[in-house]
Amino acid sequence: MTGLVVAMDGPSGSGKSSASRGIARALGLRYLDTGAMYRAITWWMLQRGVDLSDPEAVAARALDPLLTVGTDPGAPSVAVDGVDAAVPIRTSEVTAAVSAVSAVPEVRRRLVAEQREIIGLGDIVVEGRDIGTVVVPGAQVKIYLTASADARALRRTAELAGTTLEAQKSAMARRDTLDSTRKTDPLAMAADAVELDTTALNLEEVVAEVLRVIKEKA
Repeated sequence: MTGLVVAMDGPSGSGKSSASRGIARALGLRYLDTGAMYRAITWWMLQRGVDLSDPEAVAARALDPLLTVGTDPGAPSVAVDGVDAAVPIRTSEVTAAVSAVSAVPEVRRRLVAEQREIIGLGDIVVEGRDIGTVVVPGAQVKIYLTASADARALRRTAELAGTTLEAQKSAMARRDTLDSTRKTDPLAMAADAVELDTTALNLEEVVAEVLRVIKEKA
């Protein structure tokens, strides 16, 4: 690994994506959304009728789809088998299924290897749930974003049409449980990460605070 690597971890709705892109743009770094890679695999399997409740069925197809991931923070992209998947991977169907797919060890091994290859060039902001603990524990800067359940659900409700605050709170609580209790690479804060509660902060304030931490540590 060469250059600067900033690991941004935390649960959904904590502000990782917007903050990570803002930080990457401010510092002229690349940007990697590892969650989009798990979503892309999930979408591909849903399209092919794979039984996502069967870990063995998911494992058997884990190496099949070809992923192409762009790292421009101004225009992040992900394609599966040459098909642009940036929009379909954000559907409620994919969101509901991605935790089950990402819990399968064969999927994680495949994607962590690809993520490390991309990260290996350095000068990158990487967001996910196990970046500082598993994917790149040697990152110079590790940030763990949190926010209250209400704040996270409000943010997600504002992003998605046709949903409600209570529905989002329920869905996020379920996903938090699945992600933090899975046997392989669970969601967790690295021991040397800086925890930042974004509940009362706007995007500009979050970016400014993370940039301050980066300046101190890198």
